[in-house]
Amino acid sequence: MGTLKVLGSLIKDSLDIITRGSIKYLIWMGFLTFVMLAGMYCYSIQLEEGLVVTGMNDRVSWGLYISNFTFLVGVAAAAVMLVMPTYVLHDIDFKQAVLIGEGLAVAALIMCLAFVVADMGGPSVLWHMIPGIGVFNFPASMLTWDVIVLNGYLFINITIPFYILFKHYQGKDANPKVYVPGAILSVFWAVGIHLITAFLYQGLQARPFWNNALLGPRFLASAFAAGPALIILVLAMIRNFTEFKIEDKTIKKIAKIVTVAAQINLIMLISELFKEFYSPTHHSESSVYLFFGLEGKTALLPWIWTAIPLNVLATVLLTFGKLRNNFKVLYFCCFILFLAIWIEKGFGLIVPGFIPGPYGKIAEYTPSGIEIGVTLGIWALGAFVFTILAKTAIGIETGKLRFKN
Repeated sequence: MGTLKVLGSLIKDSLDIITRGSIKYLIWMGFLTFVMLAGMYCYSIQLEEGLVVTGMNDRVSWGLYISNFTFLVGVAAAAVMLVMPTYVLHDIDFKQAVLIGEGLAVAALIMCLAFVVADMGGPSVLWHMIPGIGVFNFPASMLTWDVIVLNGYLFINITIPFYILFKHYQGKDANPKVYVPGAILSVFWAVGIHLITAFLYQGLQARPFWNNALLGPRFLASAFAAGPALIILVLAMIRNFTEFKIEDKTIKKIAKIVTVAAQINLIMLISELFKEFYSPTHHSESSVYLFFGLEGKTALLPWIWTAIPLNVLATVLLTFGKLRNNFKVLYFCCFILFLAIWIEKGFGLIVPGFIPGPYGKIAEYTPSGIEIGVTLGIWALGAFVFTILAKTAIGIETGKLRFKN
C-alpha cells in the first residue's frame, strides 16, 4: 500500500507541475496541442478515404511516414551514448543529461509507433502484429523482429528512468543492482533496433539500392550523430528556459560523440558513392535518380543536394575543436547536421529504393498535404510527450517534487 500511495502522489504532483508554468511554456504547449489537433483532422480524412489521399501509390508504397520512422529509430537508439557512460562507466559528466536523453528516446519511440500506424492505413489492422492473434510470421519476418525490439526498447527506456525518478521522488538513492543490468541490456538493444531496421531493408532482394553491406553500420553512425545532436539542442533549450543547469563540459563531451559519428558517417557515404558511380551497373539507377535524376525525373535533387553540403559543412566545422567549443557554432552545426541526416535517411534512403521499380517503371513520389499534416501532428505529439517527461524529471531532480509523507 505504501508504494501505491507514493505512486498516486507522484502522479498527482506530476499532473500539477505539467499543467502550470510560465507564459512561454503555456504558449508552447498550446501550439503543440493545436498542431496535434490539425494532424488528427488530417488523419481522420485518411481513415475515411484511405491511403489514396497520400502521395504513395503501388509503385512507391513507403513515403514520408516510413522515412520519419526510419530516422526516429536512430534518434531513439542514440540515448545509449549517454546511458553507457553514465550507468555502466560511471562518468558523472553525463549524469545530468542521461534522463533527458532517455526521455527523448521514449518520445522518439512513441513517434515511431505512430508513424507505423499511420502508414498501415489505420489502427484496425494492428491486430495482425499481435503474437498469437495476428499473422506474426515469427521468426521468419524481419518486420516482426522490428516490432519486438522497438516495443522492448520502449519498455526499457520507460522502466529504468521511472525507477530512478521514483526513488529520487522519495528522497532516496536508486539501487544500482536494480537498474544497471537493464542499462547494460539497453546498450545491446539500442544497437539491435537499428541493425534490425536496416536488415528489414537489406533483405528485400528486388530493391538493389538497399542491398548494401554498409547500410546497417551507416544507420548506426548516422544515428549516433543525429541523436546526440538533437540532445545538445534540447539541453541548450533546457539551460535557457529552466532552472536545471547543464554544465558546459557535459555538452562538450556529447559534441565529441557527434563529431566522431558524423565523420564516420561521411566516410561511409563516400564509400557508398564510390561503389555506385565508379563502376556503375543497372543496379545503380536508383542512385543516379537520387543524385542526378533519371529520364527527366528530378524530384529528389533539391533534397539530396541540400543534405550533402549541410552534412559536409557541419562535419568539417565540428572537426575543429576551437569551433566546436564555441556554443553558437556548435548549436548551428547540430541543427544543420540533424536536418541533413533527416533528409538522407528519409527521402534519400526510402524513396529512391522504389525508383525505378523492378520492371524499370519510374513513378515519382511527392508527399500530399494530408501526409504532411499527419507527420507534423506526430512530431508535435513527440514534442508534447517529451516536454511532459522532461518537466516532471527536472522537477524531481531539482527537488521541487518530493513525496510528503
